[in-house]
Amino acid sequence: MDSTGTAKAATGRPGKTRDRGLSAYRALPGVPDELVTADGSLRPLWQPLVAHLQSLSDDALTRATGRADQYLRDSGVFYRQYGSGQSVERPWPLSHVPVLIHEADWAELAPALIQRADLLEAVMADLYGENRLVADGHLPAALVAGNPEWLRPLVGVRPASGHFLHFLAFEIGRGPDGRWWVLADRTQAPSGAGYALENRVATARAYSDVFDALNVHRLAGFFRDFRDALLGLRGARDGRVAIMTPGPLNETYFEQAWIARYMGVSLVEGEDLTVADGRLMVRTVSGLRPLDVLWRRLDGSYADPLELDPASRIGTPGMVAALRQGGLTMVNSLGSGVLETRALMAFLPSLSLHLTGAPLAIPNIATWWCGGAAERAQVMAAQDRLVLSAALGTGLPFDRQGESTAAATLAPEALAARLATQGADLVAQEAVTLSTTPALIDGQIVPRPMSLRVFLARTAAGWQVMQGGFARIGASQDPTALAMQRGGSAADVWIVSKDEVPAVSMVAPAEPYLRSTPGALPARAADNLFWLGRYVERTEGIIRLLRARHNRLAEGGRAALPLQRQMDALLATYDVDGAAGLSPGLLTTLGAAVATAGQVRDRFSPDGWSALNDLDKTARRMAGQVEPGDDAARALSALLRKLAGFSGLVHENMYRFFGWRFLSIGRQLERALAMCGALAVFADEKAPVGGLDLCIELGDSVLTHRRRFSVGSSRETVIDLLALDPMNPRSLRHLIDGLSAQVQALPGAATHGQLSELGRAMLRTQVEIATATPETLTTESLQALRGNLAAISDLLTGAYLR
Repeated sequence: MDSTGTAKAATGRPGKTRDRGLSAYRALPGVPDELVTADGSLRPLWQPLVAHLQSLSDDALTRATGRADQYLRDSGVFYRQYGSGQSVERPWPLSHVPVLIHEADWAELAPALIQRADLLEAVMADLYGENRLVADGHLPAALVAGNPEWLRPLVGVRPASGHFLHFLAFEIGRGPDGRWWVLADRTQAPSGAGYALENRVATARAYSDVFDALNVHRLAGFFRDFRDALLGLRGARDGRVAIMTPGPLNETYFEQAWIARYMGVSLVEGEDLTVADGRLMVRTVSGLRPLDVLWRRLDGSYADPLELDPASRIGTPGMVAALRQGGLTMVNSLGSGVLETRALMAFLPSLSLHLTGAPLAIPNIATWWCGGAAERAQVMAAQDRLVLSAALGTGLPFDRQGESTAAATLAPEALAARLATQGADLVAQEAVTLSTTPALIDGQIVPRPMSLRVFLARTAAGWQVMQGGFARIGASQDPTALAMQRGGSAADVWIVSKDEVPAVSMVAPAEPYLRSTPGALPARAADNLFWLGRYVERTEGIIRLLRARHNRLAEGGRAALPLQRQMDALLATYDVDGAAGLSPGLLTTLGAAVATAGQVRDRFSPDGWSALNDLDKTARRMAGQVEPGDDAARALSALLRKLAGFSGLVHENMYRFFGWRFLSIGRQLERALAMCGALAVFADEKAPVGGLDLCIELGDSVLTHRRRFSVGSSRETVIDLLALDPMNPRSLRHLIDGLSAQVQALPGAATHGQLSELGRAMLRTQVEIATATPETLTTESLQALRGNLAAISDLLTGAYLR
């Protein structure tokens, strides 16, 4: 701040100083704060960012934070909120002030976390190997044998990679003494790394100038090195790597799909996989293909219903057997959830001395396993209030996914009563008061409690610590309110260097050029892409038919009533009410397209996903506002233009391999079915007046018809243009020719010159339409052709999509 009372932002542009609550910002008594020291002085590390925030006008700050929020919305970042027996996708709650940590402090923290990672690897190796820690009395037998996360079928199964753990996360926080403490170990299927990267992109967009000025370490190198490590675990250069997801209803599904797309690996579900000849295989449209490396994102007990939890519907039978055969590397190994057990933390200090000869460089929060008289006495001697939870569960204050939960604190006298009856089933932990960090609330900077999730990946050079992380910011000053389910938010973590940091990207170092084979397409993904094409095309057909109906209502009123009745009857086959402005049936079909696209998020471009979501939101916003007639026709035209934008993005940008083929087949098949139906109804000799012109309008061929035929519309001209003309992209001939070309390019369409059953059906249909004339293509013929196309859909499903 200079003598005139102005502050300079990182760009050097002067601006009026805005206090934003900083004059009243104080660290809470006995609580360390990231922004200010105990005497209220601003820490030097934060000065550039604070100066930048103070220099922004209210409007400029709103625009800056709005850029971050808009990026997250455009990218489709969400979290799934549970409650009242249902789940809802909520916008990602970004805290707009990042957490700043100096690289010197981070350099001290990283080796301590690596030491802990090595210790957990050693414990894991013993628990599923010789089990000397229990035999020699370093761990209670009940803690292991009674733990549901200790998976007995995995005992003696050595990992193919030589390591049990490859990707870890640690929940850490600063205690009252200012030191970092480990609050929880995440060894099962750590989440949050992808969200950390999205937080980074969003926050950097909000404060691009100060981000560059502060020399913030990049995150891309961490993901690149881990991707390279996964690729290095393959058995061959063309081996396959995949991420296993519990499915779209999982709360972190967005992140799983996002990381798969970012790292260029497949995203699979349990139903995509099977075990054959001791190998884990992916069901693809080309048949079974072996999988070498699987990064699982579901709990280990659900992975194999045959040997683990028989109630699981998201695993793959035989997966444990495949691991025994040694042909699959699992990240992390099944059974690693045992390391997340809250009670285990009570023994890690002594285990560190026993296994490594050194004390823990970063301590746990104080933890007592209440399984014996000595432990109970130690707990009772504690003066502070304690958190009590199940000894063999992950416990409080954080659940398995890292969401904070309501801490059950007990006074010593109440604890004594619980210990007397449930001592062996309980674990007690010190109730930790977390440090605070600045958060921007209603334009004011206020202190909020914070925990930090730090990620470690095993690479060719050993453990690598992400130069950043994922911070949880409390909704209030209550340290138990960190969970997003309870109003908490997420913040980026900036590791700040005094020197310029190198730019990094996901691009691998230069190596000999070799064009790799595109990845195999799982049958489930092909099925979803096929139906996405159908739902999108069905949505377009409904919009065109509804628009035509409302245009005629606006122009002719009751004069067009006979034709409207037939239009309403055809719309009813799609459960669409033609009389409504924007029928709920249209929204249902569009919603099915969005839901189906959500099943293949990893194969969808962010622009395509954004365009489809924008169309859906626009349609739902319009639904309660438009009136039948001209108002509805205008609204439907706007939706049609948005739908064309989505279709153009997909057509122009999607790689021309199997995924694109199944999406195209779905669209062409649905369009052909709709055209057959429309011609059979409106080009019939008994159709009401105006039916032929309606067909031309539905086929988006009004201008083409005028140019091709100097006479008015007749059944012959309409059938020729919309059914038999191979140059018209909406004609049956063009669509069926396109279908035939796509089918012929699918694997197994022909073997040694002999067509498959699908290929033969496709060829018969193609010959039928190619040899037809307007006179022979009667209403009955059109209905039969529609039946043939439906049969082709069934054959395609049977051959590739099951």
